[in-house]
Amino acid sequence: GHGVVMVTMRVQGGLSCSERPAPVGGGSGIQPCLLPQISLQYERDGTFRHTCGGTLIAANWVMTAAHCISNSRTYQVVLGEYDMSAGEGPEQRIPVNSDDIFVHPKWLSFCAACGNDIALMKLQRPAVLSAEVQVGRLPPAGSILPNGYPCVLSGWGRLTTGGSLPDRLQQAELPVVDYEHCTQPDWWGAVAIRQTMICAGGAEKAGCNGDSGGPLNCQAEDGTWEVHGIASFVSALGCNAAKKPTVFTRVVLVVNPPAWHRANKPPTAGTSVFLCWGGVWRQQGLLHYGG
Repeated sequence: GHGVVMVTMRVQGGLSCSERPAPVGGGSGIQPCLLPQISLQYERDGTFRHTCGGTLIAANWVMTAAHCISNSRTYQVVLGEYDMSAGEGPEQRIPVNSDDIFVHPKWLSFCAACGNDIALMKLQRPAVLSAEVQVGRLPPAGSILPNGYPCVLSGWGRLTTGGSLPDRLQQAELPVVDYEHCTQPDWWGAVAIRQTMICAGGAEKAGCNGDSGGPLNCQAEDGTWEVHGIASFVSALGCNAAKKPTVFTRVVLVVNPPAWHRANKPPTAGTSVFLCWGGVWRQQGLLHYGG
């Protein structure tokens, strides 16, 4: 089987959100712009630390990857963030109650290739929308992007495999690799990739782009940006391995969150949500950048 790495990388190439992205460059930070990007942070030793990306999908709801969630941690969401090393003014820090974190009912923490790597978090209070804090637009049901369609991954992930972590939000273009190509034996193959996933990237120059849970933004024909994917996993060969594109959970109509499993009350011990960099992942050959 393929070694899988839960995504926690970071993004390269500079562009504004109003422009169609150019190919990836050398890892420069983007300017602050109208993205629904959030920083998911957990508390350790009295300090909140960035762990994953995510997307604001309603004033009081955030979407991220299920593998980002641990039932033993306390989380907050930071909106309007750009430079982690500076207080710029528009940031909003909103706590999340443990009872308000929901993972997909079919998510299996020991099986990334099984899909359903998505979690929803209800914020303690609604975000105040502004020029820097926007709600992401989700694509219409059944949207399938063609091969090569230019999308953008954003986050505070590593600039290169094993590289440094930038303070500023990064982004890079990742062209879509359609299901037919991504399931070819010399790509990911049919065992690892499902119709509920999106592949993007896979060229060696693509570099490491974004965070686990972060959004794959794609521009619709009318010029608006839509969030088509949630960063889920990359190859253990490295986040810029040829023919091993980043794999995203496909964003479809979000089902009623209360029907999902509360992360701190999993349905059975076998489907508990573990931290992606925990021993369980390492035993299975599922690694994690930045952990």
